[in-house]
Amino acid sequence: MGQNNRASRLIYLIPAILIAIALFVVARPKLNRNFELRERDITNTYIINRDSALVEYKPFDPNTADYRTMISSGVPRIVAVNLIKWRESGKVFRIKEDVALCYGMTDSLFFILEEYITIGDEFKIKRNAPKQSYYSKPHPTKKERHQLKTELVSFSLDTVSTSYLELLGFTPKQAELVVRYREIIGGYPSFEKFAECYAVDSTMAERLRPYIIFTKQEKTAAKIADIEFPIEINGADIATLVRINGIGEKSAQQIVRYRELLGGYYSVEQISELQVVTAENFQRILPQICCDNSKIKKININFAAQNELETHPYLSSRMLKRIINKRLLKGGWSTIEEMIEDNIFSADEAARIAPYLQFGTNPE
Repeated sequence: MGQNNRASRLIYLIPAILIAIALFVVARPKLNRNFELRERDITNTYIINRDSALVEYKPFDPNTADYRTMISSGVPRIVAVNLIKWRESGKVFRIKEDVALCYGMTDSLFFILEEYITIGDEFKIKRNAPKQSYYSKPHPTKKERHQLKTELVSFSLDTVSTSYLELLGFTPKQAELVVRYREIIGGYPSFEKFAECYAVDSTMAERLRPYIIFTKQEKTAAKIADIEFPIEINGADIATLVRINGIGEKSAQQIVRYRELLGGYYSVEQISELQVVTAENFQRILPQICCDNSKIKKININFAAQNELETHPYLSSRMLKRIINKRLLKGGWSTIEEMIEDNIFSADEAARIAPYLQFGTNPE
């Protein structure tokens, strides 16, 4: 009898259990997969969960986007600030990979942002057109670097106008800052003071250095007759170089100009690379000159921007492309031998460029 009671209770219990399971399945909330990843929409944006906060990525142009636009596009604050600082110093982003070189940008972050980086047509590298230099002027070919012609003449920083500064390569904003800083400090007493101006980058300052006249230079002119030979070519100005037998004013200008592009001479033989210096003339000049290669301005190859690299006479477009691409993948080099192993330079090319490179681990 007891067994029959248990069996009857079990018969009534089974349907109750099945009903409870069915109610649980029906009442259970559905998993919202859009919380983790939302499909792309027509605005080409998506949302991902990063550090427990939703980050929305949108297209942005690093050449024109302001801070708010970059932040709203998903760019981290520190990277947005560094992009704007770099841009204010004169940097132009020609390709997406230029953004990857910005301080604070990691490879993983760049791979996420890459498809959202847009480069405006006015900033892109034009195919079948001359490259644009750092100052938006036509970039000289490798051959033209040895046949440079300059229209620069001597001028005083204390009287120069903003319009003339623009002709020298400054942007209107930079020219205005140079004049404003001059008014604040009461004039430029020396080259060092000029180089301190925020709007003047080192490349531009060195480019103009031979042509800037300061008040103190008037007294220096009287001492030219006291020049001693041999003349050190990394520190000599045009007025000093023309004192050398075999060097005229045109040759002196090109020697100084080539020195600026190189970052200084590490050997007196380098001036023979200029077409204005013939083999016969070079033999006449050689006993009258010497070279202090400690004055060379070196390039930090692991952090230098593309515009800093592309103006060096010893770096061809092929080398430049390999440097940028390989550096993006491996992060940099420790020695010139590593760059040879990576097929960046041949042994001869490496020997030629090595005095101008340093392999720092800090962008500063």
